[in-house]
Amino acid sequence: MRYEFINAKKTEHSITLMCKAFNVSQSGFHAWQRRSISPRQREDMVLLAYIRSIHQENYQSYGRERMTAELRDLGFAVSQRRVARLMKDNNIYIKRTHKFKRTTDSDHTHNVAPNLLEGDFATTGPNQKWAGDITYIPTQEGWLYLAVIIDLYSRRVIGWAVSKRLKRDLVIQALQRAIALRKPPKGVIHHSDRGSQYCSRDYQKLLKKHSFEASMSGKGNCYDNRTAYQTCLIKVLLIADSG
Repeated sequence: MRYEFINAKKTEHSITLMCKAFNVSQSGFHAWQRRSISPRQREDMVLLAYIRSIHQENYQSYGRERMTAELRDLGFAVSQRRVARLMKDNNIYIKRTHKFKRTTDSDHTHNVAPNLLEGDFATTGPNQKWAGDITYIPTQEGWLYLAVIIDLYSRRVIGWAVSKRLKRDLVIQALQRAIALRKPPKGVIHHSDRGSQYCSRDYQKLLKKHSFEASMSGKGNCYDNRTAYQTCLIKVLLIADSG
């Protein structure tokens, strides 16, 4: 236990001083470091790496329940108790300091589509220009994320999906519902922001499969996507209905 504590705090304090304080030798500590770790410890190290990544990707908003569900989706047979221990031991906590929640992560390596609309949202008929957006809804059980697809001709929501997790499956489900409802012709412009969900390979593959023309708003220009206004209205209605 003393070696484990020294190892955990070695970036904050001198190893020499800590060894003296705990009455252990430095050579003994370094020998302990060189010992092979158990399979369980190796698994914990792998899980911790994934937990840290998921925690950052989701803006530090996941508790043990959502974190466990995410890990299970990735193929790990893990319990909430084990996840909670790893999070607690490594100071990984939910941060709820702001009411504003970020939904667009444009810091990624996926390809970005050109802005085909250039601010022109006018249409002469249905199924010419679609737009997608994501917003969030605060509930007593945590955040819910809402993804919608809107036909810019009628401003009608033609596809939507809600999830506890902000992942590409959310926007894919909304798009699939819109496709099933409208059965769009080839060449429909699909406009969105440049978030990682919309730029993901799976989402772009679905667009290509149905012959959409992908379009994305300019970097940092949230007003370039008219769908944001519609999703805000839907958000207000959902909150009012749940309250």
